[in-house]
Amino acid sequence: MPRIGVIISDEPRINDEIRVSQVRLIGPNGEQVGVIATSVALNLAKEANLDLVEVAPNAKPPVAKLIDYGKFKYNEKIKAREARRNQNTAEIKEIRFRLKIDDHDFEVKKGHVVRFLNGGDKVKVTIMLRGREQSRPIGGVEMLQRLAADVEEYGSIESAPKQEGRNIIMTLAPKGKKVHTQSEQRRRGAESRAERQARQAARLAAKQEAQAQAAAEAKAAVNGHDAQPKTSAKNNTTKEGSNAEDEN
Repeated sequence: MPRIGVIISDEPRINDEIRVSQVRLIGPNGEQVGVIATSVALNLAKEANLDLVEVAPNAKPPVAKLIDYGKFKYNEKIKAREARRNQNTAEIKEIRFRLKIDDHDFEVKKGHVVRFLNGGDKVKVTIMLRGREQSRPIGGVEMLQRLAADVEEYGSIESAPKQEGRNIIMTLAPKGKKVHTQSEQRRRGAESRAERQARQAARLAAKQEAQAQAAAEAKAAVNGHDAQPKTSAKNNTTKEGSNAEDEN
């Protein structure tokens, strides 16, 4: 019988809480250091700015590892959160139909089925038969098949229609939401990549056009500079000829 007032913790012993004289030490990268004195292991932990964590207290001697315990606990919390998020928490919802149901009520109840399936829950659909309806269950089976066909985008038949006493029962299961989410993520990722590539191509084209325009302007400037002395020389020659004619 456990002692009253003793708190049993699931947390491993770390650093000075480890009271054994020796430990089998594992390095931070998983390397086997061997059996050493606990005091030496604590010094190694301090030098590496890490914690000495007892990972196998029942071993002889206990196994301890050098790790960043704060970072380790944080990663464990993240893993636990992801595990809870991904675990199957589907519930079974139930929707009941009468065999003689009008179209409006059928559509309303079908909307509830779609909402449950979208929420990740299974749906148990029950057709309640009255009196003589029990001897002709085919109408209830047809109604369930019609419902399954109408909601096939959101769920599939897990348990085919079958008669149980006065009722006909069918179970629908939601389609994998994760698959749809991943497909949507891939589609968005592809669209984002295409947009980035288009922007990069547009920037490259604009840059090339600017470079071509700058090159054309530079070439035009050089050609204009080379043509100017020739024009001046021609004008000087013409002027000298005019002066000679005037002297004559």
